[in-house]
Amino acid sequence: MTELKKTGIFCLAALLLAVAALVFDTGGVTPEIFSDQGDPFYPDFTDPQAPKAIEVIDYDEATATARPLKVEFRDSKWSIPSHYSYPADAADRLPNTAAALMELRKDAIVSDRVEDHSVYGVIDPLDPAATTLTGRGKRVTLRDENGNVLADFIVGKEVEDKPGYRYLRVPDQRRTYAVQTEAEVSARFVDWIETDLLKLSIGDIRRIAVNRYSINEAFGRIENVERLTLVKAEDNKWTLSGGGEPSDDKMRALTGALDNLRIVDVQPKPPNLTRDLKTREGIQLSMGSVMSLQQKGFFITQAGQLFSNEGEVVVDTANGLQYTLRFGEIASGGPSATGEAGGESAEQTESAGETEERRYLFITVDYSEDRARQYSGDEDSGEGSENGNAGEELATELQNRFADWYYVITGADFNNLRPRRRDLLRSVPASHYLCRFQPVSGQILPAVL
Repeated sequence: MTELKKTGIFCLAALLLAVAALVFDTGGVTPEIFSDQGDPFYPDFTDPQAPKAIEVIDYDEATATARPLKVEFRDSKWSIPSHYSYPADAADRLPNTAAALMELRKDAIVSDRVEDHSVYGVIDPLDPAATTLTGRGKRVTLRDENGNVLADFIVGKEVEDKPGYRYLRVPDQRRTYAVQTEAEVSARFVDWIETDLLKLSIGDIRRIAVNRYSINEAFGRIENVERLTLVKAEDNKWTLSGGGEPSDDKMRALTGALDNLRIVDVQPKPPNLTRDLKTREGIQLSMGSVMSLQQKGFFITQAGQLFSNEGEVVVDTANGLQYTLRFGEIASGGPSATGEAGGESAEQTESAGETEERRYLFITVDYSEDRARQYSGDEDSGEGSENGNAGEELATELQNRFADWYYVITGADFNNLRPRRRDLLRSVPASHYLCRFQPVSGQILPAVL
């Protein structure tokens, strides 16, 4: 080979290398998969006050059902359309949630493959084409007052070995990201409502009457009656009717359940029944009201007395209020995929402390000026106290709130609110129970319809 040919070959090779360097210069061109890394998800979403609706759709793998919850601002108030437009406590929660979602960036791109969605838990919970029951995430959508989407995410699993990071995907896009976020978007009904249902505190409770009984619907009679009354003395010690000293732990469980009573679901009462409960005349014996009550485990007599499947608890407070909590039928579980009813998944209800079946709860409240004076120590005074006036206002507020709804509570609260005498008492001889507790049977319910 001549020197001229060698030189030509070297020149040609150098030319090819130069062309290859221009085409495959990794320092000058970013691979397509990393093209948006570090960018904000929704750059036009900059106002945390803009969202007027949030929809969260979770997925329960145990029942293979999507569980939606929607909160929106309508008619100048926050409500939960997925749960019969129950009032929501979202004035602060939604903007805080929006602010956390608004700041999200595409921190790290982990996959551009649809096949990996199940691995990272970012399958759309409503995707009808998905064939697997696992790997579905939680979909979170924020909308403005006109219904326009401000942000839409599918939140997946936590990133292993990277605290504070989760896998995220935008619906209808393949790409999955690992994103740093502290946003905790809950699909649990209890997390979006007023948590202080009864608006009482432990220190205000003065008397608790527990009336345990059951109703034999076939024969229309009350059976297995056990009644006990607890009264708080001036030294803040509780005394138990019939003798004996109640256990401090059991009393804390009972009063704590009243102070922190939480509801996990609701059902609306029929309009006629709601109207009756907001008037002084009380419940009228209309067929619609009677049927609605019976379906939930509550029974009204011709004389206007209201009984319940699993008894009741009556609570007096220092401001003159008397709460009556009546326990009805076992409440059915979670909602359909359309959101026509409320409810929580098994995992959610377990985390909320539910260890037994859920129960319907019917709450009424009454105010008495005499009761307010009695507990304030002004029984001889003919004038209402300032505390009493506040109690009357609170009673009116609560009457209007309770009149609209059948509530559903956890089995744990149901059990704590209905203690037996033998459970309340400190260590006592077994013979005490034989002397003190005699179940009653055969009391006929007067004219139950």
